[in-house]
Amino acid sequence: MTFNLGALIIGFIILAAGGACVLFYQKIGDNFAHGVSSYDHVKLFGIITIVIGFLVMTNLYSVILGWLVHLIFPSTK
Repeated sequence: MTFNLGALIIGFIILAAGGACVLFYQKIGDNFAHGVSSYDHVKLFGIITIVIGFLVMTNLYSVILGWLVHLIFPSTK
């Protein structure tokens, strides 16, 4: 696994978007979702986005995707 500057920048952007989603969940829930009943869903979406941003930023997404591919398509020897 090598350092990738593009993945770091993209991951940081995703991380910042998830953080903004968690920070402004009430305004997002009121304006783009169904109001008070969706506050928890907006916060959950923000936290999931933060986790995905962290995985992309640290370049761990390639390891996880490799595991999934080997799980679905096991190599035959």
